[in-house]
Amino acid sequence: MSNLRKSLPIFSQESDLDTNKLKNGFTSRSAPIGPKPPWLKIRITGDANFQSVRHMVEDLSLHTVCQEARCPNIFECFSHRTATFMILGDICTRHCGFCAVSKGSPRLVDKEEPRHVAEAVKKLGLQHAVITSVNRDDLDDGGAEHFVETIKWVRKLNPECKVEVLIPDFQGKWNALDKLMQASPDVLNHNTETVPRLYRRVRPDANYQQTLELIRRAGTYRSSFYPVLTKSGIMCGLGETIEELKEAIEDLRNSDCDILTLGQYLRPTKSHLPVERFYSPEEFAELKEFGLSIGFRYVESGPLVRSSYHAHQHQPTN
Repeated sequence: MSNLRKSLPIFSQESDLDTNKLKNGFTSRSAPIGPKPPWLKIRITGDANFQSVRHMVEDLSLHTVCQEARCPNIFECFSHRTATFMILGDICTRHCGFCAVSKGSPRLVDKEEPRHVAEAVKKLGLQHAVITSVNRDDLDDGGAEHFVETIKWVRKLNPECKVEVLIPDFQGKWNALDKLMQASPDVLNHNTETVPRLYRRVRPDANYQQTLELIRRAGTYRSSFYPVLTKSGIMCGLGETIEELKEAIEDLRNSDCDILTLGQYLRPTKSHLPVERFYSPEEFAELKEFGLSIGFRYVESGPLVRSSYHAHQHQPTN
């Protein structure tokens, strides 16, 4: 039995504490599981590059998932003049228990946003741009056409730049996925987020099998002329068992997923789902080896890993 398997309980030692109902219907322990371990300590830097990226985003009226989702890597990424652009506004129509992005009724779609994203990519000199969005279940195509326009503008102003899109599930409307794939993104990313048992708690508006089907369908567009890569990510520490985690990883590989990201779930606020357990760097390394052993072409696995963290380095090794 591996050290990972032996040391991974379903819940932390705080599991026996009383729970309180939160306003969003989730339960949280009356006390946290303890201080963050040292490997989750983040170096905060507000250097000239950081300020430059922040001001540029504001000047172009853009949103980044780095800011909206309270990503722990924002200081590192902005300081290296990289960012993940979040299109279709900053208000999501879903109510996921882990996400810090605002929920509610979205504003009208900004038709100038695709061009502004492309201008930001050019100013940053990016060779690999990552574009994501909030869920827009209020739109017939879930925002697919807006993704297409953004991809076109990025390539128009940055012809050598690769484009990765981190997309919502479009509510299983496969014609919307087809519309987006016609724009030929270099990487198609859709996050699984958690294991199927926890979906109702973590992603109440999503469907595990639908997530796998989206990844599988995206892979069918791959050809010798269009070598698209498929990608997905899972958060660790929401209460899953190691067996469930490995089964989800296997499900993704069986759905023709090429690239896998694994990272530690960190609770944005007290009104979000609690962290059940902190994984160690050694455990993430072991999970990476497992993913590679079953055929993933690239695995990024570590405590602070997020879907777009070091995305430009996610190149297949096989």
